[in-house]
Amino acid sequence: MMELPLPPESGWNAQYLAGDWIEPDDRDTLAVENPYTREEIATVPAGTEDDVDRAYEAANEAQKEWAQQPPQARAEVITAATEFVRDNREAIVELLALESGSTRVKSGAELQTATGMMQQAASYPFRMDGQQMESTIPGKENVVERQPAGVVGVISPWNFPLHLSMRAVAPAIATGNAVVLKPASNTPITGGLLLARIFEEAGVPEGVLNVVTGSGSEIGDAISDHEIPRVLAFTGSTEIGQRVAANAAGNCALPALELGGNNVHVVTENADLERAVDGGTFGSFLHQGQICISINRHLVHEDVYDDYVGMLTDRAANLPTGDPTDDETVVGPIIDESQRDQILEYVETSVDEGATLETGGDHDGLVVQPTVLSDADNDMAAACNEHFGPVAPVIPYSSDEEAIELANDTIHGLSGSVHSEDLAQARSIADGIETGMIHINDQPVNDEPHVPFGGMKQSGLGRYNGESIIEELTTTKWISVQRESREYPF
Repeated sequence: MMELPLPPESGWNAQYLAGDWIEPDDRDTLAVENPYTREEIATVPAGTEDDVDRAYEAANEAQKEWAQQPPQARAEVITAATEFVRDNREAIVELLALESGSTRVKSGAELQTATGMMQQAASYPFRMDGQQMESTIPGKENVVERQPAGVVGVISPWNFPLHLSMRAVAPAIATGNAVVLKPASNTPITGGLLLARIFEEAGVPEGVLNVVTGSGSEIGDAISDHEIPRVLAFTGSTEIGQRVAANAAGNCALPALELGGNNVHVVTENADLERAVDGGTFGSFLHQGQICISINRHLVHEDVYDDYVGMLTDRAANLPTGDPTDDETVVGPIIDESQRDQILEYVETSVDEGATLETGGDHDGLVVQPTVLSDADNDMAAACNEHFGPVAPVIPYSSDEEAIELANDTIHGLSGSVHSEDLAQARSIADGIETGMIHINDQPVNDEPHVPFGGMKQSGLGRYNGESIIEELTTTKWISVQRESREYPF
């Protein structure tokens, strides 16, 4: 297999449609910038609605033949793609740093989850089980087959671009579907064109995977409101996800949505504080807090509140920040200026509302200092909003019931964590929190390729991973055979 080229020599200046790399020609282009240096590392075509049509038509044509391939043929493509990712690990780590500001710690976590999910996906062609069922009618045989949904549209975000694209693309291809992928405009390479290169090298047939680069405001509706796809997989904000769901539903397509979160890290009076602070530090500051399942609020029992704030502040103040290509860096840049400014506004507003700035609150370029806010409450800007930054509002509570009430006081229900050495207490609190995922004596940033991943309330619809994603990307067909003559009433 070829080695993966890097910018600026790579020529990441084309879309991937029907097996061809299509350069901009008379299209506009989008600049891809390094979020740390703000240098332009590439330009990509600004896809049009005509490009979206071409991509869906190519996928629709290719899917039927791809679905007829034996399971081992589809599994071999996924396995070859996994090997390509492993062989090019260092190049992908560098790409993630250049384009998304990912530190080595974050890139390592992203590659681990992405390759683990790809390994799972290689088994999916052999797990599309059918079923033979008894009939209430004499002489009838009932067979239920599991079939590919058809064409899958994927709209992926910029924060974990490789993994959050791959977790939909690889299972869709494995289960016999064809895909049209629109990556985020901040990360069109690692979220899109990189996947095209990976699967092209792995031998996927032309048209089975198509990548259209461009701005969501320009072609997002064209992707989600198209009549061809049968499934729309979207990861992103709740507001945009609701629009995608409405567009998909208009064509009776299934929306598979993983949306925003406002995740809590509950630290009880019975917690091991060192473990709780370890988890709280990782869960708040990994990838600058730009993770849908990161900690948005620390809910800490009043008996241990001061100690926890002091320990967390000390840890946050000493985290290495700066260039994500530096092996020592833990907190790198925010993806762009608008995101940075929003984070800092939440912090400033929260201080105006009465929070105490324990550490952080400033920035160097796009690097926002790890920030701890004490004396916070649920209504403050940095707590009630999904701040998506390296910010840790710490909110006191006095009882388990209050912790559950505070945790549930949000439209979201994605992930969370609870710390207590009394596991009965921890489980009781975990059971009371309305969330799709929760982790005891850990932190919320967890994703295992065989375990269902998704949220409650306005944090999404459906589930990724394992049997759950097979269900999302396939449909069932009932076939009956009347083996004996049947008597009808007329």
